Amino acid sequence: MSARVAVIGAGFGGLAAAIRLQAAGVQTVLVEQRDRPGGRAYVYQDQGFSFDAGPTVITAPLCLEELFDVAARPMSDYVELISLDPMYRLCWEDGYQLDYTADMERMSAQIAVRNPADVDGYKRFLGYSERVFEEGYVKLAAEPFMDIWSMVKAAPQLALLQSYRSVYSMVSSYVKDPYLRQAFSYHTLLVGGNPFSASSIYALIHALERRWGVLFPRGGTGALVQGLAKLFTDIGGELRLNCPVEAIETQSGKVSAVRTAGGERLPVEAVVSNADVMHTYDKLLADEPRLDSMRRAMARKKYSMSLFVCYFGLKGEHPELAHHAVLFGSRYRELLADIFDRGVLADDFSLYLHSPSVTDPSLAPPGCSTHYVLAPVPNLEKSQIDWETEAPRYRDRIFDYLEERYIPGLRKDLVTSSMFTPKDFVSELNAHQGSAFSLQPTLTQSAYFRVHNRDRKVGGLYFVGAGTHPGAGIPGVVNSAKATAGVLLGDLQRD
Repeated sequence: MSARVAVIGAGFGGLAAAIRLQAAGVQTVLVEQRDRPGGRAYVYQDQGFSFDAGPTVITAPLCLEELFDVAARPMSDYVELISLDPMYRLCWEDGYQLDYTADMERMSAQIAVRNPADVDGYKRFLGYSERVFEEGYVKLAAEPFMDIWSMVKAAPQLALLQSYRSVYSMVSSYVKDPYLRQAFSYHTLLVGGNPFSASSIYALIHALERRWGVLFPRGGTGALVQGLAKLFTDIGGELRLNCPVEAIETQSGKVSAVRTAGGERLPVEAVVSNADVMHTYDKLLADEPRLDSMRRAMARKKYSMSLFVCYFGLKGEHPELAHHAVLFGSRYRELLADIFDRGVLADDFSLYLHSPSVTDPSLAPPGCSTHYVLAPVPNLEKSQIDWETEAPRYRDRIFDYLEERYIPGLRKDLVTSSMFTPKDFVSELNAHQGSAFSLQPTLTQSAYFRVHNRDRKVGGLYFVGAGTHPGAGIPGVVNSAKATAGVLLGDLQRD
């Protein structure tokens, strides 16, 4: 089957772009180096346990529903989304817990336990979040910033919303309790940003979650990926797995073909790369001299932290755990400085604990439970940590911490476990510096200042995913596909 467009990488962004292009009548081939689609949203299976490898927080379902709408297929035929309550459970070492929910009455009661004055402050913060959501998400998330004038037009409103301030600074202007400041600022970590430097525009995540909730696909995130992959092939798209791309070929300043590691050459009119942006420029387009300046510029940018992830299956069920839990350590600002600035693998940590079998028991054998725990850690540019040596030690420290505070008997009940380190982000996902979310979401690396959805120097080269506008997270990469597909389809019509 010949294709007009090749999409490289079957992560959420690549799948969404491929579906939009194929649904618009553009014959599209989606090539993926691994043995199943998903990218960071891979699935590991062992001894009856299913582990979603990557993104597990599903928000903004409308951007997913749009993919089925453009393909004229009912979403319910492919995936079932379950609403979670609480959306997250936030836990501190002194025993304080906050169940983050869309129910304002329950939220207000919990906030009042910490600081009654912050109930009103939280409501005012949500009002700010709603305003940012309208400007930063509704109006701009799927709007490509292809020239500086698009940024100039958006700048006045973004300035009025004080986008130059950090998320933590903005939260602190409304909320005074230190625990609540953590509770309402940590969300930027879900898209690779330090709350103390990420633009306050990313406070829109709160309004986004409250509008549609936090959802879980029955069968896990992998079931959503499989549903999207099936949708793509059902409408005539071609999905090639175990098909790593070696190079994007160009001719006279325009994309001409994709060459696979197996030596096959696929002539195409355009390429959409869902691969890591630096990997795309530095490796896949290494022979294109027009991109030398872009490679240098990309090397100077700030990349997100990495992650240390441990997947583990246990004998016994744990209904006392929340589906999503954020476990705050003893430090916040200083720990984040260790991770983002100093490149230190600290003695303490804050953790995200995912326990999906609380919602969907099918992800574990009968009477068992499935979990993963992750810790933000420095990327490989920031630190010289020997992960071969440190990974088992770090895992043991995290297991000890979980057993002491949250999961008694963890060691005794452990059936299986595996680890994913910053080194694996490089070897498995070609992630530059082992970054888990590509470019950091700072103001000077957002919108027009992020990698453009269409390259400026090589014709027929487009980007989708965490490294391009609007950024990381499932809503971000799915909206990047909407922006990119729109630009590409317009270009094809003009050619």
